[in-house]
Amino acid sequence: MLIRSLPLLRMSAERLTASCVLFLLIACNHVFWQKLIAAQQPDSFGGWFFVGVGFVFLFLLFNAILTLIALPYVFKPVMSAILLITPFVVYFMSQYGVMINAQMIQNAVETNPAETRDLLTIKLLVYVLLLGVLPLTMLWRTSIHFRPFQRELLIKVGVLGGSFLLIGLIAAGFYKDFASLFRNHRELRYLLAPSNYIQAASSYLKKNAALKPVIVEPIGQDARLGATWAKTVRPSLTVLVVGETARAANFSLNGYERETNPELKKIDGLINFPDFHSCGTDTAVSVPCMFSMFERSDYSDEQAKSHQGLLDIMQRAGLQVSWRDNQSGCKGACDRVPNESTSQQPDPALCRDGECWDEMLLKNLQTRIDAISRGQKSAVLVLHMMGSHGPAYYKRYPAQFERFVPACKTNQLDRCSQREIMNSYDNTLLYTDHVLASLVKTLQQNTDKLNTAMVYMSDHGESIGERGLYLHGSPYVIAPDFQTHIPALMWFSPQYAQSRGLNAACVKQHAGERYSHDNLFHSMLGLLDVQTREYQRGLDMFAACQIKTAL
Repeated sequence: MLIRSLPLLRMSAERLTASCVLFLLIACNHVFWQKLIAAQQPDSFGGWFFVGVGFVFLFLLFNAILTLIALPYVFKPVMSAILLITPFVVYFMSQYGVMINAQMIQNAVETNPAETRDLLTIKLLVYVLLLGVLPLTMLWRTSIHFRPFQRELLIKVGVLGGSFLLIGLIAAGFYKDFASLFRNHRELRYLLAPSNYIQAASSYLKKNAALKPVIVEPIGQDARLGATWAKTVRPSLTVLVVGETARAANFSLNGYERETNPELKKIDGLINFPDFHSCGTDTAVSVPCMFSMFERSDYSDEQAKSHQGLLDIMQRAGLQVSWRDNQSGCKGACDRVPNESTSQQPDPALCRDGECWDEMLLKNLQTRIDAISRGQKSAVLVLHMMGSHGPAYYKRYPAQFERFVPACKTNQLDRCSQREIMNSYDNTLLYTDHVLASLVKTLQQNTDKLNTAMVYMSDHGESIGERGLYLHGSPYVIAPDFQTHIPALMWFSPQYAQSRGLNAACVKQHAGERYSHDNLFHSMLGLLDVQTREYQRGLDMFAACQIKTAL
């Protein structure tokens, strides 16, 4: 009824395209203009004139593009798609400081239903209604007046010619200024809608189209267990824990003023690595990257999908490898080893609304340990945590771990104070501390059966309001340290260290050096004495502290 009550409008194609461009630039790009003005800091007529020239330049450019598609049966469907997608992009940019690139598109595609539910809010619905449904309704209530073909063509040529002439003049007069602005503030290109998500989606689709069909190239086909294993009497269990969204700055083990690691700090022999850095700023990059043989500088999604990884080599060498997931999957890292998700057999005591707390990863761990002991075959178990995944931080921990209060109890972070958001985030780290400490205690209790060890590192960090950014996923080149500086911990039972020829005191002495996900692949191969040509001693964190010939 509301749609029918709106008057039927009649507009020429050029007036409608101009109106659409003005709507996009004014209503849908407030984040872009805020960042541009903050970067330019206009304090005089000349400064504001430059901002005005930028507006005119973008208007002319967008208008020229829409003019090209202002054709019968073409313009309205294309513009409808833009009006339906743009509100979602604007919402996430304005609420969380998200920047839109191809990696962010991949994150959206790979997000599971539970994560999607956490992002749905009433405010998002308001954005969609005001910036999407309302203008879309007006668009379809507008009748486009197309003139006879020759006259319409002549007008289009005139509009395009005039637009490109003015664009050329502006570029000639302000090229250096614009080039300097966008070179020094690269984030601006990721904030201009709809060009940001159109370009990002195009890059993502091109990249994925080029990957079909994917032929996975074997690596480490010469892999075998080294001589140290012949001297090993008992089997070993190495538990590699992949954290989620934990940032080093909020670990009290790294000097954070709040006690977020009260249980871990009491564990004898725990080694903390305070200067550890991630390969990416989101799970879709970091997880496959950390398990690949490629360093961050050489890594690409194509490389990861077309090559086997760390788990394949360890399995080929003869280790029993498995992956247990409490997140959105292993992103290809565990595709060829036994893997399972906590969602397959949820425990009502640990799971709510399709999501499980991370203690679910430890369920039946003792049963696994007993089986390894009976089978006498050394194993590597990877646990992928839900950790501190936002924005619904309050869902990541049981009520008894809500010690920092008041906590933010909504996924709409703009409804909470900065203190409340930080409280809920720190509570997630308290719970991670508990899960990891419980894991180590279980491993300690079984040292009479197995040689046990734990290696933990987060996949990436998190922004919690610093510089107006929330969550993660910023382009790496401009990402704040909070998104890339991650916690990393290790614990080795004395029997494990002895069997691996590892001097734990030496490892602790070197723990303050700078490390990254680049080191994981080669360090695990070295630690487990997996002999292969793919191994690089220079990237092995343990190389200086491991004496294999002594065994």
